[in-house]
Formats: sequence, structure tokens, C-alpha cells
Amino acid sequence: MKMILTPATTPEEYVAYLSGWQRRYVEALRDTVRASAPELEERLKWGHLVFFSAVGQGPVLIIRAEPTRVLFAFFRGQRLRHIEPRLKPGGKYELATLELRQDTPLSRETVVQLCVEAARLSGGVSGASAG
Repeated sequence: MKMILTPATTPEEYVAYLSGWQRRYVEALRDTVRASAPELEERLKWGHLVFFSAVGQGPVLIIRAEPTRVLFAFFRGQRLRHIEPRLKPGGKYELATLELRQDTPLSRETVVQLCVEAARLSGGVSGASAG
């Protein structure tokens, strides 16, 4: 699937270009990531929202809007499947992706757990090793 292409140059502009349920999901995910892992640095990269480790360990997670879904993906995400079994492994860097559609249930508590553990795995929380 193709992502929603926007002329955005900042994360705020990216969200502003979205609409409907995709915007609501992206806003909720973004707010929860920022609240639960404030040490991550948010950037617009590769055309979507990417949160990076502040300690130089690279990207930690991605929020990507598409016409029929929102992808919530984690580098080292294959290590997070005990928190959210619907994470689908694939790609480099132990990537795993949760595909969200308009009717996909996802609790805030699960998102918080995913973000906290993803930040820890990246070395962002408590100085833990990126492993």
C-alpha cells in the first residue's frame, strides 16, 4: 500500500494533512508515544512520523498513515510480540508492524507498554543497552 503523501515538512504539518479516522489514530498514537517515552525525538522522515532514540541508537518506531490503514511499526519490534502478538515481523532490524484499520481495537495501555519497552530496547530508558 502507498502511504499518504503530503507536502509536510514537520510532524505537526504531517498530522494536519491527515483527516478522518487516520488522523484520529495518528493523533492518539503520537500523543501516547510522546507521553510514555518523552526521551524519544520525533521527526518527519521517509514521509511519515519517526521517533528516534536520543542516545544515538537510530529509529525506534514509525507511525505511517495510508489510505486504508495506519501502520505502527517498531525497530526491534519482534522483541515486543509478548506485549502485542498482532505485531507482524518483517524487514531489517527486527522490524515488526501493527496494522490498524478503522475498526481495529488497541488499548492505550498496550501502546504505552510497547513504547516504554521499545525505548528501553533502543537504549533510551535507564541507559539500557540496545542489545
